[in-house]
Amino acid sequence: MASVDDEAALAVFQFHESRGGVRGLVEAGVTTVPPLFLRPTTPVSSAARSMVVPSIDLSLPRSHAVALVGAASRSCGIFQVTNHGVPAGTVDAALSTVRAFNEQPFEARSPFYSASPIGAITYATIPIPRPKDGQPATAPLMSWRDSLIVRFDYPADPDLRSLPGACRGPLLEYHRSLTSLGKGIAGLLSEGLGVGAEQLGQVEGCLMQCHYHPPCPEPERVMGSREHTDGDLFTVLAQDGVGGLQVRLDDGEWVDVAPVAGALLVNIGDVLKVVSNDEYKSVEHRVMIKSAQESRVSIALFFNPAKHDESDFFGPIPELVTAEKPAQYRSLTWPEMLNNRIDLGHAKPSSLDRFKAI
Repeated sequence: MASVDDEAALAVFQFHESRGGVRGLVEAGVTTVPPLFLRPTTPVSSAARSMVVPSIDLSLPRSHAVALVGAASRSCGIFQVTNHGVPAGTVDAALSTVRAFNEQPFEARSPFYSASPIGAITYATIPIPRPKDGQPATAPLMSWRDSLIVRFDYPADPDLRSLPGACRGPLLEYHRSLTSLGKGIAGLLSEGLGVGAEQLGQVEGCLMQCHYHPPCPEPERVMGSREHTDGDLFTVLAQDGVGGLQVRLDDGEWVDVAPVAGALLVNIGDVLKVVSNDEYKSVEHRVMIKSAQESRVSIALFFNPAKHDESDFFGPIPELVTAEKPAQYRSLTWPEMLNNRIDLGHAKPSSLDRFKAI
């Protein structure tokens, strides 16, 4: 008799073999959520009060912007930026391209579908990794989304020839614009810690995840993404106006982060939490499906230190380590951070306990 794990693995395999993704389920006219996507616990209402995310106008005098960035990163770990220098047309074109790519007829998009990377590109419904400790799963096997994931540091595909042609121009232009913005944000975050603009060093946005959440016949029974923290320095997110992003407050309550036209969201990740010696918060967040009629599109670009190989260590910035607040973490490498997240199932709320110095 097949085990539960074997049956789940077979179900995931058969889903991938269809090459249609979640969009394919919608096209087939499903009226109930397939078991792969069902939350195993009592459905949680997506209704939540809205959070007023700190908004930072990057055209302000630098000292003002630094103070606001530092305050937001300490208080809630997320903020939005306006007057950020990325043309609205560039953001809109990237979001529209992701939507159009996913809403092509099955025959046009299915050749790109693969649960394993093709060159620098993965296009698939990505399963939620299972924890390695054998603990029972606390999330569905699949999030209700299809993802186009682009790696900009893949040595065998430096020109991104595997990127679908229809997406190439808008997504590469978006990445170029965000790369410049990311460097500026890194400087503001560093200065916000009181350690100078160059302390975080060179940063790169080498991983971009373009998510498409189709409408769902039973939105309250699925998740757009499981609760998690990001394992990077910081993430810059563009999203359409549909909504669904939520963050968890210190009291455990989930609150909606309403989209704001023209703004880009920035959230702090685990690497920066370590580097800042817990000065900055790594915010826990998730996506809930809000609509049975509308699809949601978002693009997340993850920024990390440019040097993050096995020989490159990071830890609390020395200037932030004092007798009153000793180092909270030991020095570690990016591969150690990545492996820790894999052990936890990656999509679980990240735990940095393994790296605690005290």
